[in-house]
Amino acid sequence: MPLEITAEHGHWRRVQDREGQGGWVHYSLLSGVRTVLIEQDMLPILVRPEENTATAAHLELGVVARLGECSPTWCKVSSGGYKGWAPKTSLWGVKPEEIRE
Repeated sequence: MPLEITAEHGHWRRVQDREGQGGWVHYSLLSGVRTVLIEQDMLPILVRPEENTATAAHLELGVVARLGECSPTWCKVSSGGYKGWAPKTSLWGVKPEEIRE
């Protein structure tokens, strides 16, 4: 599940989930793989980061997807063998100002 790291102390990380629940965990228990939660039911995942482009798949509300690169408004995600671009506003686990290459 995606967790937000809110603080660090030595080998410990303070984490928080989507609902705001959290606590301290040892860094070795975290995978380091970035994932996000889909926040829109049947979210269309697009072939390119553009509004009017083909749909590669639809992802259900609450699906955990692997996070790839992100522009100011779009992120590349993959889940269940499908990959494509989703609007950043429909994802939990990536900050609005975050850019990933």
